[in-house]
Amino acid sequence: MFGGGTVTALDALRVPAELSARVPAEQRGAGRDDVRLLVSRGQEVSHHAFRDLPGQLRAGDVLVVNTSPTLPAAVNGRVGGARVVVHFSTRGDDGRWAVELRRPDGTGATVPRRGGPAGAVVHLPGGSRLVLEEPLGGTGGHGTGPLGATVGARLWWARVSVEVPGLLRQYGRPIRYGYTERDQPLSAYQTVFAVDSPDGSGSAEMPSAARPFTTRLVAALVSRGVQFAPLTLHTGVASAEAHEPPYPERFVVPRATAWLVNAARAGGGKVIAVGTTAVRALESSAGADGVVRAAAGWTDLVVTPQRGVRAVDGLLTGLHEPEASHLLMLEAVAGRAALQCGYAEALRHRYLWHEFGDVHLLLSDPERDTPNC
Repeated sequence: MFGGGTVTALDALRVPAELSARVPAEQRGAGRDDVRLLVSRGQEVSHHAFRDLPGQLRAGDVLVVNTSPTLPAAVNGRVGGARVVVHFSTRGDDGRWAVELRRPDGTGATVPRRGGPAGAVVHLPGGSRLVLEEPLGGTGGHGTGPLGATVGARLWWARVSVEVPGLLRQYGRPIRYGYTERDQPLSAYQTVFAVDSPDGSGSAEMPSAARPFTTRLVAALVSRGVQFAPLTLHTGVASAEAHEPPYPERFVVPRATAWLVNAARAGGGKVIAVGTTAVRALESSAGADGVVRAAAGWTDLVVTPQRGVRAVDGLLTGLHEPEASHLLMLEAVAGRAALQCGYAEALRHRYLWHEFGDVHLLLSDPERDTPNC
């Protein structure tokens, strides 16, 4: 178990509430790239500032980054006489949106609220309205839904009477959860790699592993010979209270990115994904032979230790809660022993969790047996 500095299972991890990063790093008296960086090379762990990342990489390595912008995806509404907050998650091919209805908790944050019933009307600002049609996941909240997802009735498919990107621009704010201290401007949730989509598409929640990057740090990495390979995956909501496996998300891996990744691997460089979203998109475009090809569409891939990774040699990511399905992906990249050692060190040295917190660089571990940390 985690506790007293020893580890036998990630399942017993308990993260003290005071280790939640409640505000962005720059409001804690530091810049974005001053968050801490935990580096796991197999079971060997070292501690750094994020601005020291260039020293951890070599010329010829490639960082795969997600260019999806963060949307102001939370909008106030009413169901009957009750106040709700709508989290707009994912736009489907048929024009509907997957949404989550939440209840204000009186502190500025929200708590889960089951949606429904089908046909329920949510009145939105400006006279627009949203009609819930069916759970994402099928009748009764389970089974296979329009995108092939298997989740509960927390998320619903809905029709909206206006164009949602315009609604969000006028009335939306970034999604936040109760572990943060207060609302932040949308700029606090944008990464240096974010590129606006012509159709207003984006991520409901920030691809947060890239948040500590600054233009200065990117220049330092490029000067060292590290290359950047962009792709896009628009993330849906993944609330901290409900740790379902990820459901299908829209992604694009450009031809140039596929070429860069394949060339790096052929030349002996490491391919390091910046965030779990980058892993999911890149692995969705990799064949069984490990060759990455240009791809676009929906991915329902869930990366597990059993499936493994084909194109990724490392992962730069935040620290995840013990129930999070993302831990399976981390284990697939680095091995369970390395993951256990890294998280023990993160707790021992009081690293900060969540999107405004510290960052973990995991490099693939050929030795995946009992931890010796």
